[in-house]
Amino acid sequence: MNYQFSQRVKDLKPSAIREILKNSSAPGVIPLSAGNPAPDAFPYEDIRTLSESLLADTPVEALQYSLTEGYAPLREYLKKYMAEKYGLGTDNDQVIITSGAQQVMDLLTKTLLNEGDTVLCEAPSFIGSLNTFRSYRARLCGVPMEEDGVSVEGLAKALDTEKNIKYFYTIPNFQNPSGVTMSLEKRKRVYELCRDRGVLILEDNPYGDLRFAGEDLPSIKALDQEGVVMYAGSFSKVISPGMRVGYAVGPQEVIQKMVVCKQGEDVHSNIWAQIICHRMLTQRDYEAHLRRLREIYRRKSAVLLQAMEEHFRPLISWNPFEGGLFAWCTLPKGMDMLDFVKRGAERKVCVVPGTAFLTDEAEPCQSFRINFSTPTDEQLKEGVRILGEIAREMQG
Repeated sequence: MNYQFSQRVKDLKPSAIREILKNSSAPGVIPLSAGNPAPDAFPYEDIRTLSESLLADTPVEALQYSLTEGYAPLREYLKKYMAEKYGLGTDNDQVIITSGAQQVMDLLTKTLLNEGDTVLCEAPSFIGSLNTFRSYRARLCGVPMEEDGVSVEGLAKALDTEKNIKYFYTIPNFQNPSGVTMSLEKRKRVYELCRDRGVLILEDNPYGDLRFAGEDLPSIKALDQEGVVMYAGSFSKVISPGMRVGYAVGPQEVIQKMVVCKQGEDVHSNIWAQIICHRMLTQRDYEAHLRRLREIYRRKSAVLLQAMEEHFRPLISWNPFEGGLFAWCTLPKGMDMLDFVKRGAERKVCVVPGTAFLTDEAEPCQSFRINFSTPTDEQLKEGVRILGEIAREMQG
């Protein structure tokens, strides 16, 4: 049988990270490539008891069809919670519950983008979102990252020169993969630039609650009074990625179209998981849960940093990070990054090559991404030791 694939998907490639994860689960492999929460971060007991109560008292509520927009009590609580805690949202904003934040990217792109339209995004950026944009045959334009966030000059230039721009995609907090946090000054400038040119901002914030150092900064959405920003949030990194509960807060005109698109995709997101997330927020001490997560990642990041100081200096450098799950590491000029990653895999240490996060994977890149949440402390120490040894062998 000769299968004829659609123009939209025939050139798509598998996610580099998902392919690497297949290998990282093999026995004896040190998985520095994953992006999973730490195993001890899951609120196992809370999820168990809340599920038992739900299935004992109102099982049909969790097992029946539900609204495409999402579980109404969760949507209502989220709108109030985001406004009171983060100053986010206006009277014209609505909330939609999605199957993970990844579906926010998909629904917004399906809603706004015609084939060949342009999406501006940080360079590097999250591969899952990039692949979603590619699946709709978007033209991707990367804007360089700096140590305090996206280049404002680069963004202004792209806004002025690119054609048919539908939105600018950004991860302002502990950006994946770079770990960089956008400064408050840049958040204001990014908002102003896009507002003045009539370009929507897609603000992806899966890691914002995982700050373990430094000071909290307002989201770009908190600056928005004109309906410029679509905010994507998620419970994947703070409750459970397997439950697949994300959400978007944005202008009702756009959200309503996203709802129509979602009706044709999956009818609605997992209703059991939505109810459990709502009960975690309202029937448990959710803020104490977040504090526990931050302490877990503060400790694990310290293990990684100490190991890198010991084994990476002076050959391998890394970006400072104040939260999230990742470290973005850079090899010296002239050292072959892909060969370095390959040698690591041969010695059972998996990291993600930086090219996976570029709008054009053919561009030169000296960086790779390490995840510190998934491995054990001993795996972090040993994995970094092996990578440092490989770098010294290649340099020597």
